[in-house]
Amino acid sequence: MTPLHQVIINKNTKINPIWIMRQAGRYLPEFREIRKLNPDFIKLCLNEILSSEITLQPLKRFDLDAAVIFSDILMLPYGLNQKVEFKKGFGPILGEIDINEMTALDEIDFIEKIYPVYKAIKKVSSNNLMKNKNTIGFVGAPWTLLVYMINQQSPKKNLKQDFFKDTDLIKNILLVLEKFLKIHIKNQIENGANVIQIFDSWAGLLEEKDLPNYIYSPTLNLVNYVKSLKIPVICFPREIKNYKEFCKIVKPDAISIDYNMDPKEALKDIQIPIQGGLDPKILLTDKETLKKEAIKYLDIFKDHPYIFNLGHGILPETNPKMVECLVSIVKNY
Repeated sequence: MTPLHQVIINKNTKINPIWIMRQAGRYLPEFREIRKLNPDFIKLCLNEILSSEITLQPLKRFDLDAAVIFSDILMLPYGLNQKVEFKKGFGPILGEIDINEMTALDEIDFIEKIYPVYKAIKKVSSNNLMKNKNTIGFVGAPWTLLVYMINQQSPKKNLKQDFFKDTDLIKNILLVLEKFLKIHIKNQIENGANVIQIFDSWAGLLEEKDLPNYIYSPTLNLVNYVKSLKIPVICFPREIKNYKEFCKIVKPDAISIDYNMDPKEALKDIQIPIQGGLDPKILLTDKETLKKEAIKYLDIFKDHPYIFNLGHGILPETNPKMVECLVSIVKNY
C-alpha cells in the first residue's frame, strides 16, 4: 500500500507522506524550458507527451510520494466548449456560455476534446518512477468552476455584481457540471489516477447561508461518486470559514487545509486525515525558518493521520533547493 493510501485509508500516524500542490510546473527551470517553446497553456495540457513529462519532473528531483497530473481545473469548461485562454500576467479568460449547447453536449464529444489528459495520466501511472507512489487526478469543485464560468475570469476579490441574478442559468450549469465532472473523474481513474483531489479555490467567497446550495450539496455528490469507485478523495475548500462543518457534511476521506487555518484548531475540530497547511511563502525564506515551520506542523499532527503539503500552490519564484530541503525535513522527521 502506498504511503498516501496508508494515511488516508489505514489512518496511519507513523508516516508523513509529502507531495506539493502545483509541484509540476512553474518553479522548475526544466518546466520553464518547455513552457518557453509552448506558450499556449491549454495546448500544453493537451500534449500528453509533454504533460506527462512535466508531471514526472519533480519526481526525478525529489523524493515525493505522489505525482499530481499537470493539467488545469478549467479543462472542464474547455471540454464543455466554453472558450478558455490564459493571458500572461492576467490569468484565465473565459468566453460566453451557451447553456443549450452545454446541456445537449454528448459525453463522447466531451471525452474526445480532453482525451490527452487521460492519456497523460496513463503514461504517468505506468512509469517506473511511480513504484509505491500515487497518481493524483483532480477536478475543480462545482462552485469554483461556476465562478470561473460566469465571472469569465478569476474573481480575485469579488464576483460580478449580477453574479447570482440568473438563477436558472446557475441551476443548469450546476447540473451540467455534476454530470461532466463525474465523467472526468471516472476517466482519470480508469487511466490510473488512484487518488482524486477536489479543489474549491473560491470557497472563501461565499457567505455561510450560501454554503449548502453551492458547496456542501454539489461537492457531497462528487465525493460520494468517487467513493463509489473505491478511490480515496481529498477536498480542499480553500479559505472556507468552517472546516469542521464541511467535514461533517461532505465527509471526504481527507481534508486539505489552507495556510490561514490554525493547525491546532484543525487538530481539535477535524477527525479525518488532514493534509497541508504550510504557507507557500515560507519556501521563499531561509532553511532555518523552513525547518522551524515544517516541524511545527509535523509536531502538531504527530498523532493524527497527516499528509505534508502546502496550504496553497507552490509559488513560481520558489528555489527548487528549498523544496529539496523541505522534503528531507519531512522524510527525516
